[in-house]
Amino acid sequence: MQREAGLNAKGYSVRDEKRIMEALGRGLLKEFPNPERAGCPGPDVLKRIASHEMSLAEAEKWLDHLTSCSPCYSDFSQVRATYQRRRARAILAIAASILIVACLAAWGLFLRQQEPLMAQTAVLDLRNRSVPRGTEPNSDEPPIEVSRLATHWNIYLPLGSSEGLYEIRLLTSVGGTILETSGSAKFNDHVIVLPVTVKVALLSPGKYELQVQKEGARRSSYPLVVR
Repeated sequence: MQREAGLNAKGYSVRDEKRIMEALGRGLLKEFPNPERAGCPGPDVLKRIASHEMSLAEAEKWLDHLTSCSPCYSDFSQVRATYQRRRARAILAIAASILIVACLAAWGLFLRQQEPLMAQTAVLDLRNRSVPRGTEPNSDEPPIEVSRLATHWNIYLPLGSSEGLYEIRLLTSVGGTILETSGSAKFNDHVIVLPVTVKVALLSPGKYELQVQKEGARRSSYPLVVR
């Protein structure tokens, strides 16, 4: 079992490190000059002790020298300070990375939640569409595109349309009616808008025919593609 909480993989604990620093802090910078650097460990040893890469048992043999050599203590203090700065920067970088990832994940979740909501209402703009002759859609015009997620259509009626009750039908390419609904068109900001509620989520993607007919007037047809 580990001797106490905070013990790391190399055998150090908070108490161990405190004991080492107390032993090394007894005026070593001035009281034990060693100009010839006799018996001094190399910089790699100091780095491994300062960064906890060396086990406590292995570091013990250097403690007596470090407590009696001012140059070694000075070198050790500088190495340890550098290590602590790098470690602090690494911790901050990891924390920042985790925060960024968390923010991106939260933003992605928000967008995924919002996407169906944004797609629930679709605008079908017929204002610049030519009024078809007869009941067949004008094949020269591109089809209107709408998402299956849309449960509410705001149909902008062609120029010259009037307010009132309209019937809406959606037909397959072979003429079968798959949707019928109605709504009341109102003048709104220079546009005649016909709002209708639809259920097209179960439709297969493909080409359909949209029919719009005002009560008592001729029916108009438009090509429509469900995505």
